[in-house]
Order: sequence, then structure tokens, then C-alpha cells
Amino acid sequence: MFRRRHSPLVRPALDDDLLHATLTELRPAPQLHGLGAGSSRPVWEPAARLLRATGWDWDRRAHRVSVLARNIPAVIPERWAADRPGDGDALLLSACAAVARVAAGDAATARQTERACLRAADACPGDPTPWLALLSLMHACAVPVRDAVPVWTEAVNRAPWHRGAYHRMLRYLSPRAHGTLPDMLDFAWQSAAQAPQGSPLAVLPVAARVELAAHRQGLTGLAAVGAGGHWNELRAADELDRALAGWFHAPVTPHAEAVADLNLLAFALTRAHRPADAALVLRRVGRHMTRHPWDLLPEPERTFLYWRDGRAG
Repeated sequence: MFRRRHSPLVRPALDDDLLHATLTELRPAPQLHGLGAGSSRPVWEPAARLLRATGWDWDRRAHRVSVLARNIPAVIPERWAADRPGDGDALLLSACAAVARVAAGDAATARQTERACLRAADACPGDPTPWLALLSLMHACAVPVRDAVPVWTEAVNRAPWHRGAYHRMLRYLSPRAHGTLPDMLDFAWQSAAQAPQGSPLAVLPVAARVELAAHRQGLTGLAAVGAGGHWNELRAADELDRALAGWFHAPVTPHAEAVADLNLLAFALTRAHRPADAALVLRRVGRHMTRHPWDLLPEPERTFLYWRDGRAG
């Protein structure tokens, strides 16, 4: 009997069904004329309701705000901030949406967006999310790492071991961005070593090695010689073992972006030719494929299905 294969489910919300439902609700219905037509409630109410329900779960709050900012019409956070000028959630979502729209080289818009992030930080003093938004803005504007570190520190001072904060700084330190390979790898290794048992930061060195793979994949000529050898290094095996023992097999509550970490770990295990371990991780992934890092391969979805349903089934 053939087992039915479920196609991958790739969505910004990952496995956050409440966030996915909110995104669906905030998409203007094609049969209505204009966003919010036919409704007596404010167009931004679903976003406000979601963020109220999130509370002080800073990890999930950062994930939800980031996804909303990138995937809803810009008019929604703008209207919310205009209707409720003192509302911290409104100021935060508006600032994050502005960050998502900033184009490199647009200095005037960048300064205006920076002020919006700082207003959100003032309105939400204990929340690391405005500082993460500011860090993303600095990344987009190619601000040097030394100037970005104090902003990252503001975030982690408010939420130590915040998964999103560490992954954003990792991307900042990448040689594909504004850092260097040694700095990126050292940051990942030291962060994972210092993090408490069960922290998703156990996967950070694996994320760094995936970023290393992406960097080397973009090289040409002599620099590209042996570009795939990083998966066979002894340190790579140690990183995977530590991620499995320190997070995957640990009895912890799933965090907001656990699906992203599972995909990183599964991808790395397939590249390192560890099908048995990959099978365990992919079983937990289920249908929730993320575009990255599978997009580093020529046929991402086909490869994902091969390992999930074929080799790892």
C-alpha cells in the first residue's frame, strides 16, 4: 500500500495557527471595495486582539509582530497608530512595518523609521521587540557591526537568551552581510555554550554553518574549491550532536520559531549524511517546511519530500 504524501506547508506564520488566522482575516476580501469594507470594527482590530493575547511572551511577540509587519497591507498599522496614537502595540507594529519597507540608501526614510522604533521602545519599555526592529533597520542600512551591538544588547538585556535576537545578530555578523566568518562562528559557538540547557540557542552553531554554506555557495573560482567540505568537518558533527542533545531531545516547550530551527537542523543532518537523525527531526517538522535553508538546493521542495517521505520516512 502506498502511503499518502502530504505536500509541504510553507507559510510565514510557521505553525502558529492563531497568527495564520489573523493574517487571513487581515487580507482584504476581493469582493469588498477597500480594506475593511462592510465591517463596523476598526480594520486593525484583529492585529490588536492577537498582540493582546500574546502578552509578555517576548519570543512569540517578536515573531508575530515581525510576520504581521511583512505580510499585511501597510495601511493597517498606519491607521492603527493614527487611531490610537498612545498605544504601544500600535506604535510597535507601525515601526516594524516601516522597517520592512525601508530601501537601502534611503537616508531620510531611515531616520524617520529610526525615530518610530525609538518611540515604540519608549511606549514599551520592557519589550525587546522595538530594539530588534531597530537592529533590522541598521542591517538594511549597512550600519557597521560595532554600532549595532549596543542595540542588540538593549534587546537581550530585556529578554536574555531571546532566540530571535541571537539569530538576527548572527545574520548581521555573516560575511554575506556586515561581518566576518570568524566573528559569526565565534558568536554562535560562545552563545550556544553559555545558553541554559534546553535553549533553542543550541541550534545557533548549526544556523551559522548553514550560513557558511550559503556564503561558500556564492563563491567562484579558487575560493569555491572544497566549498561543500564544511559538512564533513569534526566540528560540524559536534555542533549537530549538541543541537540534538541540548535542544531537540530536551523536554522543553516549543518556542515561536521552533519550526524554523527544526528545518535548519533537518537540512544540516541531510547534508552531513545522517539519515536516521534527520528522520527523527523531519517527523516533528511534518508539513511545515521553511523556504530557507532548503532554497540553497536546486529543487528545494523535491529534496525536502525525498528526505521526509523517502529516505526519512
